[in-house]
Amino acid sequence: MSENTEKSSSDVPIGPSSNEDNERDRPDGEALRLPSFVAGSGTLDRLVDTARDYARAAASDNTLKAYAKDWAHFARWCRMKGAEPLPPSPQMIGLYLADLASGAGSSPALSVSTIERRLSGLAWNYAQRGFTLDRKDRHIATLLAGIKRRHARPPVQKAAILAEDIRAMVAALPFDLRGLRDRAILLLGYAGGLRRSEIVSLDMHKDDTDDGGGWIEIMEKGALLTLNAKTGWREVEIGRGSSNQTCPVHALEHWLHFAKIDCGPVFVGTSRDGKRARNTRLNDKHIARLIKTCVLKAGLRPDLPDAERVKLYSGHSLRAGLASSAEVDERHVQKHLGHASAEMTRRYQRRRDRFRVNLTKAAGL
Repeated sequence: MSENTEKSSSDVPIGPSSNEDNERDRPDGEALRLPSFVAGSGTLDRLVDTARDYARAAASDNTLKAYAKDWAHFARWCRMKGAEPLPPSPQMIGLYLADLASGAGSSPALSVSTIERRLSGLAWNYAQRGFTLDRKDRHIATLLAGIKRRHARPPVQKAAILAEDIRAMVAALPFDLRGLRDRAILLLGYAGGLRRSEIVSLDMHKDDTDDGGGWIEIMEKGALLTLNAKTGWREVEIGRGSSNQTCPVHALEHWLHFAKIDCGPVFVGTSRDGKRARNTRLNDKHIARLIKTCVLKAGLRPDLPDAERVKLYSGHSLRAGLASSAEVDERHVQKHLGHASAEMTRRYQRRRDRFRVNLTKAAGL
């Protein structure tokens, strides 16, 4: 019996189950149960449920969904090859990565970044099941290095929505209730450099809802957003704009006033006729659809066919647009976007600082 197998047999997960193999095949957040030597009680059972909630909160819903799909795909691939996904086998994982890169059969070859994300998903899933996946094992590391050398391509970046673009996009929106909401979403997302999930997770006040990811406070000089983001809690200051037509705080105030929102989610759905606000929080996919729709309405990049135009832009185009357009010290942009390093901020800057420093002339040429 392998060391990993012995370890998982002795360290019994928390949660009721009589089938150990089934327990190992589920992440810890779902397989939590009491140790076999502890008698159950109402209090302890409630603590098990609480522990499961905390375990599920260790990663975002989108990340958990992606990891679940990664595991399901790998488990299905293993069984088609006559193998089992548990315990981890570096040799089988190496073959799996080779299959993903080569695009054998009817499946298309995956990009290097997608393969690396799949590997991260497998490592996470193995950790949740009490195993350790050694990514430095030669069967994995050497093969992954070869895949990168042969198939790596420059990263594909979405186009930035610049200041003139965002003005054209909001001008294309109607002035009904839905238009007021979408105008506030675009301007707030742009000025705040917000992610899609951060926009839709906003509440009016702290602790308004269980699924909220932050709240707003509107002041005389602007709006203060407190966000529970990927890198932890941070505050984002959004100042008032130079005109009401493009001011994100003014747009937010208009939406809240006419939608009669004073508690709960800030951005909610509207009735089919666009005249009444509902109680349901918007999904982050709405932000992506809104951006693509407004790109077409505003006529951005008219030199390209519609299908290619919408592919150029995504939710991240708002963050990239702010980073590329704000003519301020890079440190302020880094703090505003919540980046841990200046290098990450520079990845978002599509047009700033190019050729500002000319080393050719500085070197005497």
